[in-house]
Amino acid sequence: MNVLKCLFALTILGLSAGCASYKWTSEVPKDKRTVFVPVFRNDSEVTELGNVVARQVLREFQREGTFKISTPENCALEIQGIISSTGLARVNSSNRDHTNRRIERRFTAEATVSFIDKKSGKVIVNNRKYVGRTTFYGDNDLLTLQRNASGRLAEDIAAQIVDDALNLKWE
Repeated sequence: MNVLKCLFALTILGLSAGCASYKWTSEVPKDKRTVFVPVFRNDSEVTELGNVVARQVLREFQREGTFKISTPENCALEIQGIISSTGLARVNSSNRDHTNRRIERRFTAEATVSFIDKKSGKVIVNNRKYVGRTTFYGDNDLLTLQRNASGRLAEDIAAQIVDDALNLKWE
């Protein structure tokens, strides 16, 4: 019986050693945990995509929980962005038998984003490119389909931006 207890204790000790480098707290300093995200400028053809991406970035910050949403005057970090372009491509290229097969399309958007330390005025990240991707099915009214898919596209961009904000090197 003592042998089993020793083996159990050694197993627990060995498993916990693998978690020794994991931290339960964020690396972001406490005084830098407020963020403001203005509406992204939209230079694309997709209506209101700048609004959708900025709103999704705010939601992603809220979901992740490290940063608190703040006003421009009281924030430590401001995320500024421009939606510079969008693209639409057909994924499946053949429909030889002319059945009712739906056409899959890949929808992409490129955003250029800067992170500004509002306390010091320094630009921490300057014009980093992010590319969001999603797919949708359909062939009729592509503008409406793109607009409907823009939320998923914004989620992809937002997750990348928040990940980068969490990994910033603060001075």
